[in-house]
Amino acid sequence: MISKAEVRPGNGWRYLFRGVMVGDGHRPAGKPLRAAQDEAGVPPGVWKGRGLAAVGLAAGDVVTERQAELLLGEGRHPDADRIERELLTEGKSPAQARRATVLGRPIEHNQSPETDKAKERTPWLGMDLVFRPPPTAHIAWAFGDDETRLVLELCQDISRDKTLAWLGDSVAQIRWGSGGKHRKPIRDGLIVAVFRHYESRAGKPLLHDHAVVSIRARRSDDKGTWGNLSADSMLAHIVAADTLYTLYFMEEVSARLGWAWEPREVTPGRRPVMEIAGIDQRLIGWQSTRRQQIEDALSVLTADYEERQGHPPGERAAYALGCQAADQTRPPKRTVLLSLTELRERWRDSAVRAYGADVVDRLAERARAAAAAVWARVRPVVDIALAAVDVVAVVYVMRGAFKRHHLLAEARRHLSYVLRGRPHQAGLDEQIVQTVIDDYTRPAGRRMMTADLRALYPRDTEDQAVLRPLTRKRTATPYERARLAADALRVRARPRTVAVPAASRSRPRPFHSDRKAGRVPEQTTDVDTVEQTRRTLAEAALARVQEGARERALTHGPRAQPAPVTARPPHTQQPGTQHTPGRTTGGVA
Repeated sequence: MISKAEVRPGNGWRYLFRGVMVGDGHRPAGKPLRAAQDEAGVPPGVWKGRGLAAVGLAAGDVVTERQAELLLGEGRHPDADRIERELLTEGKSPAQARRATVLGRPIEHNQSPETDKAKERTPWLGMDLVFRPPPTAHIAWAFGDDETRLVLELCQDISRDKTLAWLGDSVAQIRWGSGGKHRKPIRDGLIVAVFRHYESRAGKPLLHDHAVVSIRARRSDDKGTWGNLSADSMLAHIVAADTLYTLYFMEEVSARLGWAWEPREVTPGRRPVMEIAGIDQRLIGWQSTRRQQIEDALSVLTADYEERQGHPPGERAAYALGCQAADQTRPPKRTVLLSLTELRERWRDSAVRAYGADVVDRLAERARAAAAAVWARVRPVVDIALAAVDVVAVVYVMRGAFKRHHLLAEARRHLSYVLRGRPHQAGLDEQIVQTVIDDYTRPAGRRMMTADLRALYPRDTEDQAVLRPLTRKRTATPYERARLAADALRVRARPRTVAVPAASRSRPRPFHSDRKAGRVPEQTTDVDTVEQTRRTLAEAALARVQEGARERALTHGPRAQPAPVTARPPHTQQPGTQHTPGRTTGGVA
């Protein structure tokens, strides 16, 4: 997943220097950055992004303390000291030399009383995006051999860089004018400083990267002048970037290690998350001690909210309560500094004491066997027509009115669930979104759209009320209502599929638990249960539609059956598209 935080002048970039750049540890005043990183056991930060050439840097260069201070702390050229010296030698005044090193508008501009409402604003200088793989990836990285660890770190590098490239190419915009009303894509790309960390505040394995994106970027005009990124555009697409990063990471892991992925329901009735198949779920609980602390605090905050408001919290209120619970239970930073080798030995000893050496040492072996079982029962094929109705139903029920980036995030979740780590064709997510927009949406105010129920239920106006009651059913979670709505609509879509490479059909030998030795049987994610739930919802929705048809037949007599939804025009299909008869169910054969 991806979380975000802003970097502002003052305490914002000081926290970056004293904590983030040294592995979330504590850096004493006066200690050099590289010495603090060596002591904390974390690698030095590196520069990433396609905009580095504009400031004389290259991808992979080490982030020095002075470079980060100038660019991320003051919004100036990372080599401003040299530029100032040269300009002063040429006879420029100190003010002129300093102004020449500022990228775009100086931060002092916001503190000028002549600037409209500037005294009320604190400018952004960067955005800290934290890239975290799923929990089972942390476990495999912590307990696997050195080769597996390096492969997972490579998967993290590739998926993170691809996601940052997408943000720079498709999302990032330069804003100017009153209220930022004028916006254009950036010229070169983003400038990012990446810092890798190995553990959580609770001392458990947590492979994650802090990607600090500079707010400065060049405009796409001939002069290439500098300006500020539109922060609201970046923030609006964080969830879409999150799902893309997860999709890329799943594909890299499956391609390089041969592992498969399956959904895991963390909270009943909530959206499931994708995890590596075959990883013992008890290890997830061992690694996620912080989550249990947050859940305990969240239950208390939720009860207080229901007592005050008289109803359960909605999606936004639940998110705010979760952030509050995380802040309340946040432990202090560690004071004992250990190398990665020492951390891995400590983690293994802790897990072995809790669950036994067999659970830890055979982790990779069981992941490979579980992957063979997944590919034996899952057909990783994307059905564009069914994916479109699935996406529009889920987003409509959960949001009502929505924008394109909401559909894009849900389309990528759909691909993650269906493909289970198999590669997707480039642009397939955009094709699903465009199908939704073209066939199943209508305008809903300024810059918003909503589901077009007449398109979803052609020639059957009496059945258009199927979705509306689901949005008002307070006893069920939004995701439960969304899944029911999606399954109710899928029966009307005509399949059009895009094939991906065939999966292995080999069946692994089953594992036998040693009950005589007192061992607890291995717990794995039950994909069959998830599929059974989806089928039950589909059968309930179909029965409801059929019951309505029988009631109309008794009242008004028989009538013609509605025509099924037609597929999109042939020119929208990608190479490799094939038609398959019948109906698929979420990629499961």
